[in-house]
Formats: sequence, structure tokens, C-alpha cells
Amino acid sequence: MENAIHKLGDLFRQLGLPDDPASIEDFITCHRPLPPEVHVAEAAFWTPSQALFLRDQINDDADWAELVDSLAVLLSR
Repeated sequence: MENAIHKLGDLFRQLGLPDDPASIEDFITCHRPLPPEVHVAEAAFWTPSQALFLRDQINDDADWAELVDSLAVLLSR
């Protein structure tokens, strides 16, 4: 089993998004605040494959789940 330690930029890269700090900040600024009743994977701005990836990571409590949760917090502010 892989004990991967991922960073937020790695998650953005995995999602096929620009992963430099300025692009990540722009993405978060553009898409927040995420309403409290909307789960991060259900947000309208994801492609179907991105939403599936996020949903699977949370449901499977996979390596990426903690970062998906962190992204949800950043988007909810």
C-alpha cells in the first residue's frame, strides 16, 4: 500500500487543472463561497469526471480524501 502525501497542487494536477499557487488561488477565489448544503463533489463547476474522482476519493476514504476535504473548506470560506 502506498503512503502518499499529496499537496493541494497535486490534487489540482490530478483534476487536470493548473496547479501553480496563483492559479489555485484564482480558482478558489472564483468559485467560493460554496453553499453549505452543496457537497464539494456536487458543485456545478466540476466536469463529470472531476466530480466522480472527488466523490470516489471521499467515499473510499482514499489518499486524496483529506485534500478533497481541505479544498471543500477553502471553497466554503
